[in-house]
Amino acid sequence: MAEKESTVYIVDVGASMGSTHNGRDVSDLDFAMTYIWDKITSTVALDRKTATLGVVGLRTDGTENELSGEDSFEHISVLQEISNILLPDLKQLRSKIVPSSTDKGDAISAIVIAIQMITKYCKKLKYKRKIVLVTDGRGPLDADPDSVKEIINKIKQDNMELVIVGVDFDDAEFGFKEEDKDPQKAQNEQTFAELTESCDGIIGTLQQAVEELGMPRLKTTRPVHSYRGFLTLGNPDEYDSAACIDVERYPRTAVRRPMGASRFVQRQDPTDGSTQSTGTVVHDGDIAMPDADGNELAGVKSSRTYQVLDEEAPGGKRDVDRDDLAKGYEYGRTAVHINETDENVTKLETKQTLEMIGFIPWANYDRFMSMTVSSILIAQKTNSKAIMALSSLIHALFELESYAIARLVVKDDKPPVIVFLAPSIEVDYECLLDVQIPFSEDVRSYKFPPLDRVVTVSGKVIKEHRNLPNDALTSAMSKYVDQMDLSTFGRDDDGNPSEYMPMTDTFSPVLHRIDQAVRWRAVHPTEPVPRPHEILVRYSNPPEDLVKQTKKRLEKLMAAADVKKVPPKVQGRRRNRNEVKPLSGLNIEALLGGDQKKAKVSAQNAIPDFRRLLDSAESIEALQDAAQQLGKIIEGRIKDSFGDIAYARALEEIKTLREEMTEMEEPAWFNDFARQLKRKLLAEELGGNRRDFWWEYRKSKLGLIDKKAAETSDATEEDAKSVILVIDLNNLKMHQITYL
Repeated sequence: MAEKESTVYIVDVGASMGSTHNGRDVSDLDFAMTYIWDKITSTVALDRKTATLGVVGLRTDGTENELSGEDSFEHISVLQEISNILLPDLKQLRSKIVPSSTDKGDAISAIVIAIQMITKYCKKLKYKRKIVLVTDGRGPLDADPDSVKEIINKIKQDNMELVIVGVDFDDAEFGFKEEDKDPQKAQNEQTFAELTESCDGIIGTLQQAVEELGMPRLKTTRPVHSYRGFLTLGNPDEYDSAACIDVERYPRTAVRRPMGASRFVQRQDPTDGSTQSTGTVVHDGDIAMPDADGNELAGVKSSRTYQVLDEEAPGGKRDVDRDDLAKGYEYGRTAVHINETDENVTKLETKQTLEMIGFIPWANYDRFMSMTVSSILIAQKTNSKAIMALSSLIHALFELESYAIARLVVKDDKPPVIVFLAPSIEVDYECLLDVQIPFSEDVRSYKFPPLDRVVTVSGKVIKEHRNLPNDALTSAMSKYVDQMDLSTFGRDDDGNPSEYMPMTDTFSPVLHRIDQAVRWRAVHPTEPVPRPHEILVRYSNPPEDLVKQTKKRLEKLMAAADVKKVPPKVQGRRRNRNEVKPLSGLNIEALLGGDQKKAKVSAQNAIPDFRRLLDSAESIEALQDAAQQLGKIIEGRIKDSFGDIAYARALEEIKTLREEMTEMEEPAWFNDFARQLKRKLLAEELGGNRRDFWWEYRKSKLGLIDKKAAETSDATEEDAKSVILVIDLNNLKMHQITYL
C-alpha cells in the first residue's frame, strides 16, 4: 500500500504578486502558479485516495479560516480543505486564485493555519506531512521569536516538512541575485531562511523550481511478491537429500505504459427528446458525473447480444442467451467448439512450485532467449537458515559461472513456465535474478542467406558482388562509426570525457509528454499545449558538434557507397504514365505469356488482382470498372460475413481502394462508393443490421477523399467528417462470434 500523504500549499495572492519583475512577460502570481499547478496536477494524476492536499490563500481580500477572530490571522483564506482533488475542484480553485487588492497578511500566521489543517486531518495517524509556501516576500511579517519557536517545535514534533519557494529570492547555489532588492523583502528572506534552517526545511528561488519542473518524476511503487514458497533441487517428498529453501519472488523491473483514457457520454435531459451517443449503450440508472465544465457525464457500458443463424427467424438470425452457447475457438477459418467437460480434460493440474531442473554455463545462454522483464528471488526475510542456504547457492553459481534452469508455477493450477536463475552479488544484498525463457517447442530455427558472401544456385561462393560491400566501403563505414562514438563524447563535472547519453538521464518521451499534456489541459482547457520539455527531446537528434566533426567522413562514406538521390514520388503516376522499357528491349511479360490482361477481380485474391488491373488498364473505363468490381466484392464480403469475421479483410480492401483512387487522382469514385456503402448499411441492405461494421469503419478513419488529400476532389473536410460521423448508433449492437 502506498504511503499516505497530506500537503498544504500556501499561495501568496497579494497585490504585489500581480506585477511583473525581472523581464518576465507574466505576473509573479502566474509565474508562481506554474509551479503550484504542476505539483497539484501531479498529485491528482496519481489517482490515489491516500494522496490529499489543501490550498491556503495568503494576503487575500477577505478572511476565511478557523482563527479569523484574531487580528494576526486576517487576510488569510482557506481556498481548499484537505481532501482528494478532482477535475471540478481544479476549475473552482483556479477561479479563486487571482491577485487581490491588498498587501496585508502574515505568512507566519498562514503557516500556523496550514499546521492546524494538517493536524486536524491527519490526527495521530501515520502521514507524510508537508507545507509549501510560495510568496514574493513583500508583505508584512510578524516574526515574534516566541511564536516562531513554538511553530518550529510543532513542525519537528509532528515530523512535517516545510518548503518555502520565493519569487526572485537570492540563491547563491543556483546563481541568482536580485538587484535593487526592497529592504523589507531582504529582511523577510532572512527570516524565512532562519525558519527553514531551524526546522530542517528547504528554501529556494522560484526560478530554479520552475526550471526543474521539466525533469520527469519517476514513479516508485512498493513491490508485491509474485511467488512465496520453496526453491527445490530434487524431490523433497521422496529424497531426504533434496534441497528445499524458503524464498520470495518480487518484480525487479516492470513496463510502464502511458495513462489510459476513460470513455464517458454526456447525460441529456430525457424531456428534451435529444440523445447523444458514443457508439455504445449507456444503461439507465448510471450516476451522472459533472466534468470540468459542469456538464454531467455518465460512464459508457457495452451491451452484447448473441445471435445464431436461423433461416426461419426474421433477418436470418435469432437471438440466444449466453448460457445456451458453448465456448468456441477459431482454427484458421474453421470454428471449433469445446464443451466444459472436454476443456477440463485438457487443463493441466499443477501445484505451486519452483524447482531447479538443470544448470548451464554463462557462455551457453543467448540474450535473445529472454522473454519477459526480470524478477528478483530472495530468501525468506526472517529465516536465517534459508538466507544461508540461498547465499551458498548464489556463490556456487557465481564461482562456477553457471545459470540455473527452473520450472515455476506461481499458483496452483496455473500454467508452468521455464525461468533461468542468474546470481547477483552486491555490497548490500545477494539474490537470484530470473527471466522467463521459451520451451524447446516454442523455438523455431530459420536459415537466412549470409551477409558476407553470395551463394549461387550451383553452390559457387562469390566474395565480390554488387550487393556486397567492397573493402573501401567497409573501411569508410568503420571509420565513420568510430568517429560517431557517443561513449566518450560527453563531459563530466571535471571536464573529463564521459558517456554522452547515460541511462539515468534518458526518459521515455511518450510517457512523460502525455503526462505533461494531460496535466496542462486539466488546468488550461483552452490554451495550446506547450512544447515538450527540453530534457525529453535532448537526445532525439545527434549532437550538432559531433555532426559537424563527422561531416567530411560522412561525405567520404557517401562517395564510397555511391549514394544517389532518389527522385520524389509523383502523384498520379499510374494514370497516363509512360511505362519504363527494359534496356534490352525485350518485353518479359510478353515472353512469359503475360500479355493477356486479367479482366476480373477475384474475391479470393482481391487486392493483388485489383492492382494488377490498374497497372494494365489502358482507358478510364477500365480503371472505373476495376474500382466497381472491388466495391462489389467489399459489399459482398460484408453481407456474407458471419459476425465480424470478414470485417478486417473488408476494411483492408477499402483502404486499398482509397489509396489507389487518391494516387490516380480519381477521388470521386471512392467518395461515391463510401456514400453508397453508408446508405446500404443504414438501410440494412447488406445482410441485415451491419451498423457495427460502420463503427469499425469509423475507427479506421477511412473518410472521404477531401481537397487536402487530392486537389481534384469536390469534397471538403467538413463533408468528409459528416459522412463518417453522422450516423445513428443508439441501436448499435455489438456482435461477438459464438458457436452452438
